[in-house]
Amino acid sequence: MKIAIATKDYATVCGHAGQTREWLVYDLSSHQSNQLLPAPQRLELNKEQILHSFADDGPHPLDGVDIVVTASAGDGFIRHMKKRGAEVLLTGEIDPTQALTRIIAGEALPDPRFDITTTLCKLRDLFSRH
Repeated sequence: MKIAIATKDYATVCGHAGQTREWLVYDLSSHQSNQLLPAPQRLELNKEQILHSFADDGPHPLDGVDIVVTASAGDGFIRHMKKRGAEVLLTGEIDPTQALTRIIAGEALPDPRFDITTTLCKLRDLFSRH
């Protein structure tokens, strides 16, 4: 299983996943519960790869990810990621490692905090191609 976490400076879980450039990608395919978490791959998307503007005409660096963790995302982003085979989890957790630890343990993530950009994204998603 691969989990991608939208981050700001690779340090905190950030919102507005469709505009996020910096991602931590954890490959848990060979992880055992009694092991330390594997080191994440740091992934920086270029301008054309940002999911809000990605042309969707070929492979994407986040392809193959099973779960996307972010503080906020619009419905269009969630639908887009579902088409690409990933479930989106929204959280109020700001520490990427803590969010990952909760997911692995099967614990619920804290609810996301209010974010005005999510409301704006919902309005934009009414006209989205996704």
